[in-house]
Amino acid sequence: QVQLVESGGGLVQPGGSLRLSCAASRIIGSINAMGWYRQAPGKERELVARATTIGSTGYADSVKGRFTISLDYAKNTVYLQMNSLKPEDTAVYYCKLENRRMAGTYDYWGQGTQVTVSS
Repeated sequence: QVQLVESGGGLVQPGGSLRLSCAASRIIGSINAMGWYRQAPGKERELVARATTIGSTGYADSVKGRFTISLDYAKNTVYLQMNSLKPEDTAVYYCKLENRRMAGTYDYWGQGTQVTVSS
């Protein structure tokens, strides 16, 4: 079973930075993409950023210019560098792996890491 281990969340003041990491293991097949999603209380889970193994990236409009996603394919690890954090970035952040196998592509989720932006 694929495992995703997230780290790097915490409490930070507005304007501060955090770096999230998500390491995948026990992968069968190959990675199509990895990404970060977030869910704030009372809201639906939303895409924050996604990176494919062919080098393309995509971001939610709300984080463009502030967040940077990077994928280390050799380490099966995805990072999210978050700068200029705002209170509205407060949420539980989830890592997602798109695992490509012969039968199709399967999604796996991490356990989530809390990010709180507050003074």
